[in-house]
Amino acid sequence: QVQLVESGGGSVQAGGSLRLSCVASVYSTNRMGWFRQAPGKEREAVAIITTGSGVTYYADSVKGRFTISQDKAKRTVYLQMNSLKPEDTAIYYCAAGHGGFWYDERRYNNWGQGTQVTVSA
Repeated sequence: QVQLVESGGGSVQAGGSLRLSCVASVYSTNRMGWFRQAPGKEREAVAIITTGSGVTYYADSVKGRFTISQDKAKRTVYLQMNSLKPEDTAIYYCAAGHGGFWYDERRYNNWGQGTQVTVSA
């Protein structure tokens, strides 16, 4: 089992930026990245990175605004979030898993505790 610890959430005004970090106890999974869940909505995939090749995947709603990256030496995945919008408000979860469709949360069996991101208008 991989332990994941997120940090970097907070409150920001629309148009602002935040950077989330996720440190893994071991860097052993094929994919790592971020999901989010807004109040009253289902959890959705935001951005995923394939740890070996560095290939990245993004939800259409965040393309061009969010960037996922990794530092293997630090066992850390980052999510740089720019031009934030109120609709980005959610709890953001770090996830680690293997294969399948990148957006399918059933492929991720390791989850962090979540970090709150709040964007005000």
